[in-house]
Amino acid sequence: MLRPATTTWAASRHTLMALAGASRWQNMVRPVMLQLPRAVVTRDIFSIFLLQQKHRDLSNMAALFGCGEAEVWRRVYEKYWDVVEATAKAKKPKLLQLDKWYQEELPALILSRPKKHITLSELKMLMEWKLTRGKFRPRLQQLVASNGEDAVQRRSRTALGLLPDVPAAVAELSGLKGVGPATASAVLAAAAPALTAFMSDEAVESVPGLQPVQYTAKHYALYLDKMAAQAAKLNRVDPQQDWTPHRLELCLWATATATKLQLPVLEDLKGGDAQTSDCDQRPAKKLKTA
Repeated sequence: MLRPATTTWAASRHTLMALAGASRWQNMVRPVMLQLPRAVVTRDIFSIFLLQQKHRDLSNMAALFGCGEAEVWRRVYEKYWDVVEATAKAKKPKLLQLDKWYQEELPALILSRPKKHITLSELKMLMEWKLTRGKFRPRLQQLVASNGEDAVQRRSRTALGLLPDVPAAVAELSGLKGVGPATASAVLAAAAPALTAFMSDEAVESVPGLQPVQYTAKHYALYLDKMAAQAAKLNRVDPQQDWTPHRLELCLWATATATKLQLPVLEDLKGGDAQTSDCDQRPAKKLKTA
């Protein structure tokens, strides 16, 4: 186990070299060592190491968002459920079941109703999905559960009726207890994926210029504008023209999650920093039709 707070360079160097011995850390630790003065204490070394790792992860995620190659995005999209399954096996056993419900069952339920809305039980399950897929905040579950059935149905019906005015719909849903812009966006994305995208931390952090994440209506509007613009850009070069803000969120979440958990499921997509390197230099090109 790594122990902090030794002040000698030799001990610090020894600890870092132990990390470097593991292949998965090698490329991250060695650049850190080259930049360190001998007087830096071990805890500062690890602070720098972790900070550089965070920046590396964010750089990889942002690289995908800046990619105009539709085939790269599609290959990531096709791996989405592999990432969900791997994440469920690694640390979140309920994720696969909840994600299937959110991505497939909930949209069908909403669309089957003459006046589209969600119920209190669906809002509670949506919150469970949101907290399982991202950061766990148990207080939100309690707040959401304290809403009345009538209030949930009334506000969600009004909100979905306000579309395509997304800001107005977000504001309406935010009147419910425990519902902010992020949770409101999850409701809207289930009902109208062509217009909206879930405001997941992983996706927002993948969009250049939106860090740090702010859970405000203004920040969500900035995020959705960029997601819609990127979807439109991909649809201009992809004959299938099926890119939506919601689908982009799935890709960004999958890339971010696979990177953070070091899951191997995206390795065949050129892996790591090379995954989207072609996109950085080449202009987007139209895909050939079959």
